[in-house]
Amino acid sequence: MKLQKKTMVLTVLSALVLAGLLGWAFAPRPLEVETAQVTEGPFETTLEEDGRTRLRERYLVSAPLGGRLSRIALKEGDTVQVGEVLATLAPALSPMLDERSRLEADARVETASALLQRADSRIGRAELAQQQANADLLRTEPLAGQGYLAPSRLDDARRAVQAAQSELDTARLEREVARRELAQARAAVVALRGPDAGRSGGAFGVRAPVSGQVLKLHQTSEAVVALGTPLLELGDTRRLEVVADLLTSDALQIPSAAVVRIDRWGGPGELAGRVRRVEPAAATKVSALGVEEQRVKVLIDLTSPPQDWVALGDGYRVGVRIVTRSEPKVLQVPVSAVFPAQPAALAGAAADNAASGPSGAAASAVFVVDQLRLRLQPVRVLARNTRQAWLADGLQAGQVVVIYPAAALRDGARVQLR
Repeated sequence: MKLQKKTMVLTVLSALVLAGLLGWAFAPRPLEVETAQVTEGPFETTLEEDGRTRLRERYLVSAPLGGRLSRIALKEGDTVQVGEVLATLAPALSPMLDERSRLEADARVETASALLQRADSRIGRAELAQQQANADLLRTEPLAGQGYLAPSRLDDARRAVQAAQSELDTARLEREVARRELAQARAAVVALRGPDAGRSGGAFGVRAPVSGQVLKLHQTSEAVVALGTPLLELGDTRRLEVVADLLTSDALQIPSAAVVRIDRWGGPGELAGRVRRVEPAAATKVSALGVEEQRVKVLIDLTSPPQDWVALGDGYRVGVRIVTRSEPKVLQVPVSAVFPAQPAALAGAAADNAASGPSGAAASAVFVVDQLRLRLQPVRVLARNTRQAWLADGLQAGQVVVIYPAAALRDGARVQLR
């Protein structure tokens, strides 16, 4: 009897152990997942596009009179100073026989005089704008210091002063160029009308209107040229801007004087810039996929010190990220943690907090890891960029969420952290 009882106990224990082993063997294994923490910090939304550098001002030096051009000794990339002789011309014909050249030279003087007057007017407007910007800054600084105005208003006032000063510097440079163009045109008239006109020794020097570098040579060898023939192009590579072609729908999101981060330019780190202007007219362009797009040029000023981008030149390709929105401290998760989910799939209390729109519309959700089990949590996404998603509610800083969730994950499933 005792033997039968002992055998029965052993049989029951063996069955229980076997059942336990079978349950363990066929039980679902925890799924391995990658995780990240919910954080609070600065958040930016940006527009990313390729851009190209270009000189803010390019100067085409042309022949101020017709004649024989001597060989130009300069090479592309050479540095020249304002007033330096770039090329020499000898009038080919006597002014007695070339009435047309004299008339063209007189017209060139009149045109240069008009350009000088326009430059003077531009300087007057730029000086008034600078005075107004300085006055606005003087009024804004104490009010912002006392808390009556937002810090962004003070930043706008300072940027307005910088923009006004830049416009004044450009206007003064334009006036200097106009003065030298006028002097060159008058010298050409003297060369054609003077007593030495048409003689072999009456060489005329074509001088640089600005300091800068030779960008392109249009004439290299000795030749007979007509009045107005392009000789070479000059520019100051220290005055660069960046031009980006954006979709018109994206350009509408750009705030005034938006901050720009410039990367992929070939140097270390990022360069800083600001949007100076979005051009008023768009153009139709065909994308690489053959789709017609409406794009508009966005002009960006480099605000980093020139010594940081001294290696940049005209026509270099760069990447631009235009900041359309910036928040100092928001709740955020990696954008790879957020996925769309139908409100019907958000069970229980999670469905009550679903951040959905109309009935049946897709909501956003994340998987929260709580004691190695998943919890499906609906969230409301306010904005997202390429890396982070800004959440309005649904989570707290420090919680752990799954990134790149697999389709097999379910609410309540056991997981194992990688």
